[in-house]
Amino acid sequence: MSRIGKQPVTIPAKVQVDIKGNEVSVKGPKGQLTMVAHPEMHIKTEDGILHVERPSDARRHRELHGLTRALIANMVTGVTTGYRKTLVVEGVGYRAEMQGKNLMMYLGYSHPVEVIPPDGITFAIEERGRLVYIDGIDRQLVGQIAANVRNLRPPEPYKGKGVRYDDETIRRKAGKAGKGK
Repeated sequence: MSRIGKQPVTIPAKVQVDIKGNEVSVKGPKGQLTMVAHPEMHIKTEDGILHVERPSDARRHRELHGLTRALIANMVTGVTTGYRKTLVVEGVGYRAEMQGKNLMMYLGYSHPVEVIPPDGITFAIEERGRLVYIDGIDRQLVGQIAANVRNLRPPEPYKGKGVRYDDETIRRKAGKAGKGK
């Protein structure tokens, strides 16, 4: 049996979970998320605990079992505490600024790059434009927006300039060796 799929999802007191057929809606203090689960997965709640069951031990059902449970657990965590990704902007003249709720990135191009947040995403900046925080309740959306911002100027291995995740380490390379005699 799936190790992740068989684990129950504990529903906190301030979170409501509504299951209508294969549509799961989670509402909490930070907002509301909705997901359409695969029709073959059976989702039920009892006494504040949510269980996901699968119809058989077929490979496809085992895969969907863990996936469905993980997606629902991420929704419950998102509406209670939310998710945050931290990006570090490194390089001479590289910085980030807030312009209203939009993010302006100065990354060595001839023009600043403006990032407009989609619904449910907020940006915050700290340390004179060196740290960018991306907050939201949808884990997938927070990760995708962080990846999009990072791809504006990925870190390069020689000087380490660019935008990187806070917990990411960049493998540095040696520059030119120089001309020997």
